[in-house]
Amino acid sequence: MLLDQETENEIAYELCQLLGRAILPVSGSDGPGRPGTTFGTAFFYSELVGATDDGEVVHEWLLTAAATTRTPYGEIGLRPSVTEPAEAAAEPIALPDFADRWLHLAELGLAAMPTGGLHGHAEDGGWSWRTQQVTDAVAAPADMVARVGVEPGSAFVLALGVGDDGSRPLEAVIERVARAGDGVRVTTELPSGYVGAPVFGVEALDGELSLRCLGLLLPADDGGHPVATFDRIRSALAAATADHR
Repeated sequence: MLLDQETENEIAYELCQLLGRAILPVSGSDGPGRPGTTFGTAFFYSELVGATDDGEVVHEWLLTAAATTRTPYGEIGLRPSVTEPAEAAAEPIALPDFADRWLHLAELGLAAMPTGGLHGHAEDGGWSWRTQQVTDAVAAPADMVARVGVEPGSAFVLALGVGDDGSRPLEAVIERVARAGDGVRVTTELPSGYVGAPVFGVEALDGELSLRCLGLLLPADDGGHPVATFDRIRSALAAATADHR
């Protein structure tokens, strides 16, 4: 669905308010103090896995592109808006053996980290997370993904870019998304830091615009970016963790 520019701008602003605290910067290098070689964005995803008499059962993940997680050492950056107190964001979370911290879903180019260790890190440091999540209700269902057509439609990428001074500013960019073969692509190549970011699309339902997360931005090729879509992400996570549900 292709929107007018004014509506696109309104949605981009709203997206920053609703999910600006769902994303974190990730970077990789050869070791502590070494120059970064990979820069990406990761986001919190709450996967609905069932329900009990006490309520819904969810697994919380930090998702990013596998390409951002293959270095010997990595850091997950913190932002004052996602920690309580804000001062806890002064230092990133340092992760030796970075690649081993993630569940790698090679068929999708995706890496997923259970967030228990992140919450434990915060507790040990005397602070707590104050995040937002892409919930299962926000993640696009399979039928919405299937309706993405070959004609470009409005898309929104919520990411943490890479500034000239090394800063990681929050950015919501308006792009185009379209079907290519059996997959979905963002049609423009995006700057450093965007790989792994959530990609959002819109469609009209009952006369209202519905904003959903189509999936995750993969590394660029052929002038654009493939998207690992949530119909496949859900299936891959379920298969990879079937023995632990």
